[in-house]
Amino acid sequence: MSPHAVNTLICGAGPAGLALACALHDRGLTVCVLEQADEATLAAPADDGREIALTHRSRRLLEDMGLWQRLPDIAPLRRASVRSSGSRQPLPFEAVGQDLGWLVSNHHLRAAAWAGVRERGVTVLCGRSVVGLARSGAVARLHTRCGELHEAALVVAADSRFSALRRLAGIGARHQDFGRSALLVPLAHEREHEGLAQECFLEGHTLALLPKTGRRSSAVWTVANAALPGIAAMDDAALAAAIARAAGHRLGAMQVAGARHVYPLVAVWAERFVAPRFALIGDAAVGMHPVTAHGYNLGLYGIQALARRLSPSVDAGQPAPLLAYEAEHRRAAGPMYAGTNALVRFFTDDRAPVLALRRAVIDIARHLPPLRAAITRRLVDAA
Repeated sequence: MSPHAVNTLICGAGPAGLALACALHDRGLTVCVLEQADEATLAAPADDGREIALTHRSRRLLEDMGLWQRLPDIAPLRRASVRSSGSRQPLPFEAVGQDLGWLVSNHHLRAAAWAGVRERGVTVLCGRSVVGLARSGAVARLHTRCGELHEAALVVAADSRFSALRRLAGIGARHQDFGRSALLVPLAHEREHEGLAQECFLEGHTLALLPKTGRRSSAVWTVANAALPGIAAMDDAALAAAIARAAGHRLGAMQVAGARHVYPLVAVWAERFVAPRFALIGDAAVGMHPVTAHGYNLGLYGIQALARRLSPSVDAGQPAPLLAYEAEHRRAAGPMYAGTNALVRFFTDDRAPVLALRRAVIDIARHLPPLRAAITRRLVDAA
């Protein structure tokens, strides 16, 4: 038997799992988090190179949990632009009177979420690998490799887009392997970026430049897996020069300013988000391609949708609140997931007719302010 009498067991102490633990605690539920990593890793997470774009809604959710206030080096995202190889001018996006959003390093999000659960006294058991899931009656049970048995009314998987717990629950997932990888490179540069995020769809590769604080940016260079070894083999000077060329030298001379990281690009859509006494959140439910920068935002929206349906006075594993959460989150995530994948296919197809079409789309959209305004509202997500 678990030594902790809890309403909810959360598997995974990433930024989604820990944020859910904070949200449920604030609702009055008792929570226990199981995590494979050790406590030192959670308390001082390493920089993994990822920069997370946060919307206005996500900021409010993080503020409500007291996590936003813990974040250092928040970089305002004031403008964005999209261009395709051969386009005469980029397609600009700007929200009048406000920022589009904010960029925060993923490891800072993780550290803030960890501090949030520690401040609340939420139980986090480290070094636990879950190897079994059983459900009967009003109880769900997790078995760990070290021989422990933990039980609660509800189990939530927050253990990545390749969730082992999702498989244990018998929930399948569709995987979209794009055959590409993202090379993340921190950069210092000569000119001010002025809060501009650039997305450049070029022939054979895609380059995003995400503004950080100061004269620093994070380059996300997406290339075919076959081309990755040659690019990864470049020394820092050659790599910085290649990125500067791909960016049209808009930020002047560049220097690599930290460690590189590589992530294969695989999107994931779970066939179901809930099962008896079981729910998926974060990437375990929906693992997004990063091009639209909505992955963690969707995770936070899912956390809000689940948490507001749970109460300490009601059995957390009842079907009704779980099914309501699933319906809401699928409505929110489905169009974004499908639209993002379609966007990626369109803007990475280098056949001549498609190249000509996407250049035309960008050039036409530049002269349609209502369309740009609608897309900007979606980017800001101020609702």
